[in-house]
Amino acid sequence: MNAMLTLQGVDVRLASTLALSGVNLQIARGERVAFIGANGSGKSTLLRVLHGLQRPTQGAVQSDAASSQAMVFQRPYMLRTTARNNVALGLWLRGAPWRQACEQAQLALARVGLAEMASRHAPALSGGQQQRLAMARAWSLRPDLLLLDEPTSSLDPHAKSEVERLMADFAANDVTLVFASHNLGQVKRLATRVVYLERGQVLADLPVRDFFEGPLQAVSPQADLFIKGELG
Repeated sequence: MNAMLTLQGVDVRLASTLALSGVNLQIARGERVAFIGANGSGKSTLLRVLHGLQRPTQGAVQSDAASSQAMVFQRPYMLRTTARNNVALGLWLRGAPWRQACEQAQLALARVGLAEMASRHAPALSGGQQQRLAMARAWSLRPDLLLLDEPTSSLDPHAKSEVERLMADFAANDVTLVFASHNLGQVKRLATRVVYLERGQVLADLPVRDFFEGPLQAVSPQADLFIKGELG
């Protein structure tokens, strides 16, 4: 396996709560991995560990130094400036001249269907537009790996479809996707692999077809109950 990220025996303790416990995980190039589980199961914490935002209390995280990554949050932070500047700033901080950064930002906005919103104040955009702007910021950085935390949880159906289309577009351009989602239909549409978490532990890690169509009861009774709507 050409692993981009490897977790070995990772625990994360947040105050008195063990948010992750004994997590072993590998993310390979080209995969589309969905993290599912009830609220509080550890999905967001695991994403933050993978992105280097949360240090493990115990265990090791290894990453491919040649790979770059970006993360889109459930409620992305919008700088109090234009949509274009929200994208350009990241490029400028990476060393691009400001004019070039703005040109690349405009191309990224066009990629997500926001070219006409370039001069709009980013915090004034709708929730769906802000999420697409966050996707444009990620796209402009040309990541090899994109992490997404519940990217469509608070969006209307049209906005959800737009964000899913962009996620599929990333995958079609050889970007590895790792995302947390409560939307099992979305998981079936976008993922190639499903990781089920409960109370900070990985209880199932299967190809998407095996997870939804295989004998899941024998692998993880808890995961079987979850997809039947009896947990969560």
